[in-house]
Amino acid sequence: MKNFFPYTTPCYLIFAICYLIPMTFLPENIFLKIIAGDIPSEKIYESETVLAFKDIRPKAAHHILIIPKKEITTLMDAQDEDAQLLGQLLLAANQVAQKLGLEGYKIHVNVGEKGGQVVPHLHLHILSPDYQSTIG
Repeated sequence: MKNFFPYTTPCYLIFAICYLIPMTFLPENIFLKIIAGDIPSEKIYESETVLAFKDIRPKAAHHILIIPKKEITTLMDAQDEDAQLLGQLLLAANQVAQKLGLEGYKIHVNVGEKGGQVVPHLHLHILSPDYQSTIG
């Protein structure tokens, strides 16, 4: 398992284990640590309210996570006052896609543990067209 996962910090190891056990929330919100700079990430885009970085286990040639800097556990937890922030996430997705030169892309959002969400922080997956989805 030495080469299976390139990072050895406890948060990354927990993240790897939870990827092997589907539909289980991580015990802590590692995205807050990424926002704070305590866990390194390969940033693609950042504003005052949004951060985008490469997924450490990409499912496509380009697999970017876009997160709000505000802590929102799932999309089900978003409130009316979050409407502008949710729009900023989508606009950031477009800016990221343009920066990467993508002519098309997919946006994927898992909502809640039963919806396959692993990290307890709202996030969008931006996936390049080579990602094969069962949804047409």
